[in-house]
Amino acid sequence: MEHAGLPAWALIAYLVSGVLFIFALRGLSSPATSRSGNRFGMIGMGIAVLTTLLTQAPIPEGGWLPDPTSQDLVVLGKILAAIALGAVIGLTTARRIAMTAMPQLVAAFHSLVGLAAVLVGWAAYLNPEAFGIVDADSFINPVSRLEMGLGIAIGAITFSGSVIAFAKLNGNMSGAPIMLPARHLINLATLLAILGLTAYFMTDQAIWVIGTVTVLAFLIGFLLIIPIGGADMPVVVSMLNSYSGWAAAAMGFTLHNTAMIITGALVGASGAILSYIMCKAMNRSFISVIAGGFGADSGGGDGAEKIDRPWKAGSAEDAAFLMKEAEQVIIIPGYGMAVAQAQHVLREMSDLLKEEGVRVKYAIHPVAGRMPGHMNVLLAEANVPYDEVFELEDINGEFAQTDVAFIIGANDVVNPAAKTDKGSPIYGMPVFDVEKAKTIFFIKRSMSGVGYAGVDNEVFYMDQTMMLLSDAKKMVEQIVKALQD
Repeated sequence: MEHAGLPAWALIAYLVSGVLFIFALRGLSSPATSRSGNRFGMIGMGIAVLTTLLTQAPIPEGGWLPDPTSQDLVVLGKILAAIALGAVIGLTTARRIAMTAMPQLVAAFHSLVGLAAVLVGWAAYLNPEAFGIVDADSFINPVSRLEMGLGIAIGAITFSGSVIAFAKLNGNMSGAPIMLPARHLINLATLLAILGLTAYFMTDQAIWVIGTVTVLAFLIGFLLIIPIGGADMPVVVSMLNSYSGWAAAAMGFTLHNTAMIITGALVGASGAILSYIMCKAMNRSFISVIAGGFGADSGGGDGAEKIDRPWKAGSAEDAAFLMKEAEQVIIIPGYGMAVAQAQHVLREMSDLLKEEGVRVKYAIHPVAGRMPGHMNVLLAEANVPYDEVFELEDINGEFAQTDVAFIIGANDVVNPAAKTDKGSPIYGMPVFDVEKAKTIFFIKRSMSGVGYAGVDNEVFYMDQTMMLLSDAKKMVEQIVKALQD
């Protein structure tokens, strides 16, 4: 545990790490500065961890090195071994994980943060003396009980909610909203019970109180996420990110660790702000989403019926010819591009078109992919120039003057049903006005399947649309070959 009488250098080190975390968040606000933002974050976390370890090292008074006979040194060795094991697992995962699985990985990491908060809270409850949170009568301080209860509750909600998000993102559960009868009443009653028991825990530290809080928090995390459909999953990821931050901040108070409080508060606040921004961009109610899909329609989902209507098939040669003759081409990437790992060959196609004098732009929807910024990361990986990448509100007005809209692996973000069908689960979500383009090329594996939100797309059947049915990477490779011939 971190003791109250920290040396001045430790306080300064924690302050420096906090400033670096702020720089990290600032850097991550733009793809152009995201790498430097990551570096700031890693350096700040390294300073915070090292400072915490050094303040706990059993150094004799007047000495420079830890006392080798101290039992605390053995404990410190175990901590270092655990850190080394975690580092190996993290490095291995980072090297092997595919970009298509990044949203699942983020959800999994959030679950671990939540579970860590629960375990730390229970450790403090079972051995409060080690944490220095007992009073003269050997009872846990009331304020510490409040911090402990809140940390455990938020951590448990984060854990179970992240597990459900992982299952939905990974395909282990349906992406469709799962509606329970009287779910809002159940959620409200469960939340009030958690808050009431947490307050009661300040007067009675019986194990049944904190145990009930833990169980109910695990339950409500599950109940809050299952009603949320696939179209809103990026908001869920950022929301869970916020929860994990608040859980860490609460445990920071229990551990008396300044760095955890600062880091948790920054992550919690930034995640909440990001969730709000995304809800606004999607025309969703922030309160509705965090309340567990309030008002979500039970229609749609993976089982939505596919409409059998005539459509036009195109070829790579058709796409190459028309795009080469165009003045402007807007590319709309989606999760299908990520699955096919087509970003590199897509950039090659763009380079060839630019050599022909074609103006090429990329249109990125706030919820394209499965997590915030998913498409931006993929395009940056392929070295697509940042000045060619535009957000929805900056480019949507250009489709009426665009010769070709090139949709690669996207579906819901270009679906006019969001504007016209009040019964659609994506109704009200801003989408790209691709139907205004002179020609639309739509890359899709097959005409079966209706996208992650489970809604058929009117664009498939429009007169100016040519469906390019193939794996995204293979089709773009064929277009590149046709452009080179």
